[in-house]
Amino acid sequence: MSLTVLVDYDSGNLHSAEKAFQRMALETGAGTVLVSSRPEDVARADRIVLPGDGAFPSCRRALGSYGGLFEAIEEAVTVKARPFLGICVGMQMMATWGREYENTQGFGWIPGEVVKITPQDKALKVPHMGWNDLVIDHDHPVLAGLQTGDHAYFVHSYHFKVTHPAQRLAHVDYAGDVTAIIGRDTMVGTQFHPEKSQATGLHLIANFLSWKP
Repeated sequence: MSLTVLVDYDSGNLHSAEKAFQRMALETGAGTVLVSSRPEDVARADRIVLPGDGAFPSCRRALGSYGGLFEAIEEAVTVKARPFLGICVGMQMMATWGREYENTQGFGWIPGEVVKITPQDKALKVPHMGWNDLVIDHDHPVLAGLQTGDHAYFVHSYHFKVTHPAQRLAHVDYAGDVTAIIGRDTMVGTQFHPEKSQATGLHLIANFLSWKP
């Protein structure tokens, strides 16, 4: 039976994410969803989800503090090509660098850097918080059935500026382009929270759970 592991490294409350993934796994027959911080669980997972709430540096340090956990994730994703979904800061850490508070090295899986949102309209507040319309830039199996104009829920002050435009799958307009979804190979990441994005998010989760790269 297929196993999806949601990585728990004390980066926030995983309750809503766990429930959303369990619901869609049940509806799509995608097997078991397990929340775990154990490297051995990650190593046997068929799919890996890395959430993250808070600041880039603290999340990166927290992940590194679990002995062998990041190494298990990296081997599963970059060597064994297991499908991976990063959510919010879990997506941002896929970058080369994070520029929040201090320069922090990311995973380096998708070239680029995480920088502060700078809306051209000064009346728009940072953090970017609330619902926004996705603009699909590139087709991807995880986006099947989604279209420009679908709503997603965001809470963040920093976003991912990719080096290669083809690896930005979707963006939103917040008085300027703000990256919403990134991806390459067997890796995808969402700046928004799919577990809080109602129909759009549940559809994306279902796509991820059935994705067979």
